[in-house]
Amino acid sequence: MKTLHVELGDRRYPIYIGPGLLGRADLLQPYLSSRQALVVSNTTVAPLYLERVRAALAGQRCETVILPDGERYKTLETLNEIFTALLDQRFDRHCTIIALGGGVIGDMAGFAAACYQRGVPFIQIPTTLLAQVDSSVGGKTAVNHPLGKNMIGAFYQPRCVLADTDTLATLPDRELSAGLAEVIKYGLIRDRPFLDWLEAHLDALLARDAAALSAAIECSCRNKAEIVAADERETGDRALLNLGHTFGHAIETGVGYGEWLHGEAVAVGMVMAADLSARLGWLSGRQVERVRALLAQAHLPLTPPPELTPDDFLRLMAVDKKVQDGRLRLILLRDLGQGVIAGDVDAQQLRETLAVGR
Repeated sequence: MKTLHVELGDRRYPIYIGPGLLGRADLLQPYLSSRQALVVSNTTVAPLYLERVRAALAGQRCETVILPDGERYKTLETLNEIFTALLDQRFDRHCTIIALGGGVIGDMAGFAAACYQRGVPFIQIPTTLLAQVDSSVGGKTAVNHPLGKNMIGAFYQPRCVLADTDTLATLPDRELSAGLAEVIKYGLIRDRPFLDWLEAHLDALLARDAAALSAAIECSCRNKAEIVAADERETGDRALLNLGHTFGHAIETGVGYGEWLHGEAVAVGMVMAADLSARLGWLSGRQVERVRALLAQAHLPLTPPPELTPDDFLRLMAVDKKVQDGRLRLILLRDLGQGVIAGDVDAQQLRETLAVGR
């Protein structure tokens, strides 16, 4: 088992990474604030892993709420089911909410924890690669709105993150590839040696080699933890973690939540960001092809859905958390391994990027 920490002063918390962690009461129970625990999961994950978590909570009052599976259920209406369960069970402000699932469950359970009685502790137990390397770490919680993804939420840090790599054995191939998009992102924005490592080990990752997966998760979480510790509320460099996300969120919103996986949309967004970076003279054509080749090797899409026009993208991207004072800010690449926040992108060059492949 590997242990990392997100260094946030008195809110410092650990990230545990390794196999066989779900049943470890010694890793879970120290982070409970009282005997009251509510496990939030979904209809896919709960049958596989809920009983192991309940066993680790032996001696505690453990209740559950099982939500439908999928991004289209990441709504205020579904969130209310968590509040209803908490109130029905008369849980007080010392209860602990435990998120058992992928990014959707983690985001909703965390947001519920941020809101219930003005804030109760919560624990992340991510069961997808994407959640283990990205969404479970850093305290971003939210639900979607029909007009924009993750537009209603809060910054709220967990007490700990328990990333059991054994859960990846049941992850569908498509979900594994989606998670690899976020892994590749870290290499592109700040960790060139990791990018080189990924090119050499991607086949092992796709084959679910345990050592390779653990190494990739650890490196991704270390990068994420360092960024969050330096800029928790995204007033500066934490925005670099959004490489590909402004384009990607437009895809997810435009085609309907759940039609594309988040990582798939981000992969296309990163291709677009690389293309625009090249138009600005920052990347060479060869470097853009390197990005495309790595994402293609990960079995990720490279082109946007044909039904979304450049005008659709611009309309959807205008409703984005990275918009500041009415100006769209994009995360681009000044070089491979060097992300940059760009707030003055030429409109014509952006349109040219949005039109590529059409």
